[in-house]
Amino acid sequence: MGAISTNKTDSSSSGLQNLLSPIVAEALFVAQERSIMRGLVRNYTMPMNSGKTLQVPKYATQSAVDLTEGTDMVNGAADVQVSPGKSDLTVKEVGIMTTLTDYARNTSESDVISDLGKIFGEAIAKKIDEDLIALFDGFSNTQGDGTGPISAARIAESVATLRTNAVPATDLACVLHPQIAYDLKANLTNTFANPASGVIQNEEMASGFVGTLFGVPVFETNAFSNTGSAGDFKGTVFHRDALGLATMKDISIETQRDATLRADEVVATAVYAVGELHDSYGVELHYDSSIAG
Repeated sequence: MGAISTNKTDSSSSGLQNLLSPIVAEALFVAQERSIMRGLVRNYTMPMNSGKTLQVPKYATQSAVDLTEGTDMVNGAADVQVSPGKSDLTVKEVGIMTTLTDYARNTSESDVISDLGKIFGEAIAKKIDEDLIALFDGFSNTQGDGTGPISAARIAESVATLRTNAVPATDLACVLHPQIAYDLKANLTNTFANPASGVIQNEEMASGFVGTLFGVPVFETNAFSNTGSAGDFKGTVFHRDALGLATMKDISIETQRDATLRADEVVATAVYAVGELHDSYGVELHYDSSIAG
């Protein structure tokens, strides 16, 4: 199997058409299973030929007032003007390709079709996560300055910030880089000595995962870009409605036959958009890992 590229022009041929369905099925399965962020944000489906931008309306919170018997509500405090704002999600195309030689396909001891689906699925899943995680830096509410390790207290403080902003307590999540999550685990277990012998500490020591903290599931992924010195990663505590993912076309796969190379080019693409929906529904966690070199 040849090198992977993302800038090759794709066109279809009959080279591997009978194998496309298994590749696509495997790729879709892997992409959906491996993507952490996809299930944590608000998802939308964009129909084909509907333009490049999805507009998501946003309504401000309103307050009801006490009424006086016999007094008309018109022009009073109860008569409010509801003017929705909007968030624009603009789609883009991402892709990956590989050149599968006849020799590699015919002599491989593994299931080449399954392998291709796995490669493409993992690549698309990670790209979706990377694009959504890059939005963490846009939240106005922040914790930390990137110079010290995270602690459980900072997660609790972030939850308090969201609840103060009237963010629903359901559908919250925390997403951290594994090196940042290490410090959170160390903080909870007194650097893994587990002196408190509490339920959370025991579960964390046994499984290696934080699980749920202050009612918020904690997820780890390496799909972060370093934002400064080594170990400097920006995570978040956020509500599902803070971020949006609009999908116009999930993974699509085509092939092009290169007879002189005795190979088939297998090209996978996807079309989607990501964006921030509600700024007050997220808190950026900017901390530095104590174990990063």
